[in-house]
Amino acid sequence: MDNLLSKIKYYYPKDNDLLVRAYNYAKAAHANQKRASGEDYFIHPYCVAEILVDLGMDASAVAAALLHDVVEDTPVTREELRKEFGDEICELVDGVTKLDKIVFTSKEEEQAENLRKMFFAMARDVRVVMIKLADRLHNMRSLQYLSHERQQAMARETLDIYAPLAGRLGISSIKCELEDLCLKFLDPEAYAYLAEAISQKREERQELVNALIKDVQQMLTDLGIHGEVFGRPKHFYSIYRKMKNQHKSIDEIYDLIAVRILVDNVKDCYNVLGTIHTKWKPIPGRIKDYIAMPKPNMYQSLHTTVVTNYGQPFEIQIRTYEMHKVAEYGIAAHWKYKEGKTSESEFSKKLTWLREMLEVEGDLKDSRTFYNSIKGDLVSNEVLVFTPKGDVISLPEGATPIDFAYHIHSAVGNKCTGAKVNGRIVKLDTPLQVGDVVEIITNANSKGPSWDWLKICKSSGAKAKIRQFFKKEMAGENLKKGREMLEAEAKRKGYALSDLAQEPYLKAVYDKYSFLSFDEICAAVGYGAYSTNQILFKLIEQYERVNHIVRVEGKSPSVKKSPTGSVIVKGCDDLLIRFAGCCNPVPGDQIVAFVSRGRGVSVHRADCPNVRDMEPERLLPAEWAGASKEVFAVSLQLTAEDSPALLASVTTAIANLRLNLSAFNARLDKKGRAIINLTVQLPDITQLETLIQKLEELKGVSEVFRTTF
Repeated sequence: MDNLLSKIKYYYPKDNDLLVRAYNYAKAAHANQKRASGEDYFIHPYCVAEILVDLGMDASAVAAALLHDVVEDTPVTREELRKEFGDEICELVDGVTKLDKIVFTSKEEEQAENLRKMFFAMARDVRVVMIKLADRLHNMRSLQYLSHERQQAMARETLDIYAPLAGRLGISSIKCELEDLCLKFLDPEAYAYLAEAISQKREERQELVNALIKDVQQMLTDLGIHGEVFGRPKHFYSIYRKMKNQHKSIDEIYDLIAVRILVDNVKDCYNVLGTIHTKWKPIPGRIKDYIAMPKPNMYQSLHTTVVTNYGQPFEIQIRTYEMHKVAEYGIAAHWKYKEGKTSESEFSKKLTWLREMLEVEGDLKDSRTFYNSIKGDLVSNEVLVFTPKGDVISLPEGATPIDFAYHIHSAVGNKCTGAKVNGRIVKLDTPLQVGDVVEIITNANSKGPSWDWLKICKSSGAKAKIRQFFKKEMAGENLKKGREMLEAEAKRKGYALSDLAQEPYLKAVYDKYSFLSFDEICAAVGYGAYSTNQILFKLIEQYERVNHIVRVEGKSPSVKKSPTGSVIVKGCDDLLIRFAGCCNPVPGDQIVAFVSRGRGVSVHRADCPNVRDMEPERLLPAEWAGASKEVFAVSLQLTAEDSPALLASVTTAIANLRLNLSAFNARLDKKGRAIINLTVQLPDITQLETLIQKLEELKGVSEVFRTTF
């Protein structure tokens, strides 16, 4: 392990004592711990620190990398670490430490909340994510030692979040390696095929590439331009994605090796591009100028694909040496090459996308929604459009004039009433295309954005600014006014708003109108953006669907259908009726109604165990009304001797009765018997007896009964 200490001594002479102390502290803290590979655990923080040294990160980041697991995986506390190494290093370690003291309801929630913590720490200090990327890279390099399930989960998360994040930060070296490692575990057959096929193709094309490099080098000499020319093989995942998305075979992929030209300045870049197009024919649509219009991750280069004298197309990339450093190291170049060339204000601008993204994502309370939203923000492609004055604006793919307006300024977005694209008036939901010239039409008397805009716009920045507008509207009387309006209308319809304003009923409204909270719903009603009926219709619809509720009116009720069937409750006067989830009664079952306190009437099967414990004076007679054309779910449990043909026999018996099997779960109990739980769709209860009889006749089956719960 002398290699890391040698690098530390060479690259960090002023901070050598600090880093050696962190090295020894972490090594001692992780003593006697082993990784899944059987190696000493300290190998991991050692390798993470070495990756950051190679990226040129500062001493504090390297020290935090060495210490990044001591709080999470050893008895060392945050207070002890802070006392030993100070606030800065402790905060970096805390940013990458998982939330291990909180009990989560699911693995997905834990994953999303740890990502949320990391992203907000990253917004404060981008070095947090540099440590996390190095941590994930080394874990992916040693993924073969984990179980198949953990391999798949980590590779999928890496491909969804960490590789795109490295791309957004412009660190292509980490992004490409992460993507290739993910492919190796997510689709090992494709990876093995590409490894062999690309190796063969590369050998075939290497002679052509060498000849092309020689021609370009001579071209530079003739132009009197100093520069370097070399071939760059494309990484596996890039080729895999192109083959999959464009439905091409490996023989149809010509740019397995791109030719890269490095020169001293921008003028030389364009001179070389012009000369190349004079010598070889460029392919239309394959010329991209990322120097005049850099990518959001700071990437700059000229790209062109030309058909050479050798009869095959080649991709050629032209950039300066400085651009090449940024392309390889991305945001890490701020530390690696910061001889006064990147100011703090310029550096801060590069993270604007992150801060804007977190403005809206930070309000998302549902973990899975947060995860999916972050993932969508990271992987979205860009569209470069122009202002009427010729300024270049970068927006996510699918962006609309609304995104453009809010990118210019929140005041422009809030007063936006229309838009012109290339001189023609267009709808506000029109997707913008590369090269469009966009002009926003504003009106000083506009009341502001619509909630519907949240579904139209694509950029996190626009969504955040729209929400900020409505938060201001919520701050006054609109919130109170809207709540009072909803309460009054709900009461008039026979409901209590407190019953309706709960999950999962609110989710239907959130999904339809893009709300994130009940306060936003109330404010929107108070503000006049939506009527009480719009909101309550969706809430009541979802409430009744989830609870299987039907309203029965009058002492001689006119019967209405519910999702479970039509029912008459005798002696019931204008009460809400719901069907008990404990026994799920279906037409044909003997039923009884129970008058609950404050929740109307619940209908149970007469043989439901819960009925025995109910107060007799609160039970009412109930019956099914007429024939139903609906089908109903009935759950059964089957016990049998375990055999290879058992599952096939059960499903065949159900199919022979022309019934639909909607759920199926099988397991072995402690005695080795097969326990099968299944749900079948039945037109009425008479079919149930036939089904149970047929299942009991199967070989090895000892018991079949209807489950109550």
